[in-house]
Amino acid sequence: MLRSSRLLPVLLLGLGSTAAVPADPKITTDAIINRLSSTIENLKTLRCNVRAQERIGGVYQQARTEMKMTFKPYKVYLRNQKGVEVLYVTGQNNGDAWVYPNSFPYVTLSLDPEGSIMRKSQHHSALEAGYGTIAEMLDGSDQRLTPGFEKTFRYTADTIVQGRAAYVLRSVYPQFRYVSYKPTKAESTRAIAEKFGCGEYRILERNDLSPGTVVPAGKMLQVPNAYGRRVLLCVDQKLFLPLVVQVHDDKGLFEKFEFNDVVANQPIPAPEFAKGFKGYKL
Repeated sequence: MLRSSRLLPVLLLGLGSTAAVPADPKITTDAIINRLSSTIENLKTLRCNVRAQERIGGVYQQARTEMKMTFKPYKVYLRNQKGVEVLYVTGQNNGDAWVYPNSFPYVTLSLDPEGSIMRKSQHHSALEAGYGTIAEMLDGSDQRLTPGFEKTFRYTADTIVQGRAAYVLRSVYPQFRYVSYKPTKAESTRAIAEKFGCGEYRILERNDLSPGTVVPAGKMLQVPNAYGRRVLLCVDQKLFLPLVVQVHDDKGLFEKFEFNDVVANQPIPAPEFAKGFKGYKL
């Protein structure tokens, strides 16, 4: 596995600091990825603040979101810098999320978390909050139609992010491109994205489709053959959870997420996932 003892300035990551720490000569790419994947898979609860930059229709959208969630069963509460609140609890509200838009008419709505309204201006649904995208990138499933992307990650250096020591994983996949795909039976765009490990958003964008679309057999689509051309992950050396995720594709920066104030596997009281919790406007 490729390793480097050089220092990587955080300035190169666009995070505004030049602090760095030496790489650990004993750690390997496989060890980091295995620990990272296991930690994500075994998360019970998560609190964090997320700064997102996503390319939507050629324009970059910025968002800052407070996030807390529990897994098994999945529950998530989100509130962004505009005061928009989202609460989704598995088995409640007929499968819809409660959404307070913090705009006229200032009433709580019930919306499909996978629908076009909630997916507008963002790459991922509320059901993919947290680290689901990273787990998807690292998935080496034999079901992938274009396997191999997950094997391109390499431990290249250590750095400091938000005052925390982090391992730097990089993926370079120059063969990234859009390929033609014709379903032999009706398939959802989500199922197609899982086959290619590419995320659903670019399939929707490239083929002018809406979230939740079922593509009929025989319809030709253009689909990315991987998640990105270049990917950078900064993994907290103590928590073994990502602090930065940055993805480039054929058009440049596709998305970037920065995770701050990460607290994992600490109990979150059940009332914090209730519509009437104190401080919520839901």
